[in-house]
Amino acid sequence: MTAASPNNRPDIADLLAFYASAGVDEALEDQPVNRFADPKPVERAVAPSGDAATPPRSTSVSRAEASDRANAPPAARAPSVTATVPDGAQAALARQLATTATTLDELRQHMAAFDGCNLKATAKSLVFADGNPEAAVMLVGEAPGRDEDIEGLPFVGRSGRLLDRMLAAIGLDRTSVYIANVIPWRPPGNRTPTPHETEICRPFIERQIELVNPKVLINLGGPSAKTLLNTSEGILRLRGNWRVHTTASGIAIPAMPTLHPAYLLRTPAHKKLAWRDFLEVKAKLKELG
Repeated sequence: MTAASPNNRPDIADLLAFYASAGVDEALEDQPVNRFADPKPVERAVAPSGDAATPPRSTSVSRAEASDRANAPPAARAPSVTATVPDGAQAALARQLATTATTLDELRQHMAAFDGCNLKATAKSLVFADGNPEAAVMLVGEAPGRDEDIEGLPFVGRSGRLLDRMLAAIGLDRTSVYIANVIPWRPPGNRTPTPHETEICRPFIERQIELVNPKVLINLGGPSAKTLLNTSEGILRLRGNWRVHTTASGIAIPAMPTLHPAYLLRTPAHKKLAWRDFLEVKAKLKELG
């Protein structure tokens, strides 16, 4: 990459596109800050002439004062905000909350109140689900992106529009399917969720599938398939082959792993593979009645 010169300035559209792809989607200040400007001089209050002004307080701190401040009890210090560290205890709490949910509304309330996943601290929205909870088909992706985080719905934007066309090709739409993600909060910068974050959120999506109880489950992308089908195989090896997702209550649901719409946008030549997978789903629904 060559450095920008006065005669070769980067195009503003390219710069904004780079920021968007890097996950920079909001400004920290309302106005841009010039970091190279000279700092404004600090104005000191001057006592009016003729008044008995008190002598200025010394800004130096004695060793005794410094020692007292350093040894002050925690309650006397300013509170600090720390991110949740993913651990087994948070995953156990998620399992407990998910198990107690008897309806999708209760599950959503538990997830909204759950603070055990650090992704919640950086996300704007809880992206719970979209579509018909009574549908025979449930689709599960990995995690929300920028558009999903803004709207609070899964699979919107370009990948969502492609998914809508894929569903329409087999006679379905968002009123006849139910759509969710393994991770309900957007990872910052659209990074890949860590294994700990996935394990913390796993009980929620597993309970969500159990409550919906679809006839057919479609795993959109490798992370969804690996998490819900307990496999380490890659998506290109998994796709097109029927697998089984077994709920905690022992219900076996036929599952079809297929390629994620975002992947298909980057690799259009593989759309024909996803088309075959969706035809398998159409045939399975006809078979199940």
